[in-house]
Amino acid sequence: MSQCKVFCHHDRFRVWQVKQLLEQNGMACFIKNEFAIGAMGELSPFDVLPEVWLHDAQWLAKADRVIAEFNRSPSDDTPWFCPSCQEQNAANFELCWQCGSEPQSYAVKQQ
Repeated sequence: MSQCKVFCHHDRFRVWQVKQLLEQNGMACFIKNEFAIGAMGELSPFDVLPEVWLHDAQWLAKADRVIAEFNRSPSDDTPWFCPSCQEQNAANFELCWQCGSEPQSYAVKQQ
């Protein structure tokens, strides 16, 4: 069983999102260089970027597909209106803040 790097990015939040996404898809992984950014200057900027590594390289093809889909996902900042109470909600709200209902597009995807 060999380990392999599948993702790196300067944004630690994005690195954690990818790690969580891979784990949700059944792939054991870990983060290297999570706190190495403080060594920049002593080390090359490329050597301190946080990286996601798979514990087993046999998952590489699946991980690449999952990450590619994640990178294609559009970020939509458009507010949405609750189908139940018509309240406007910020795009990042998963439930209506007023009544707790799901957005209509999310409810349709779940069926």
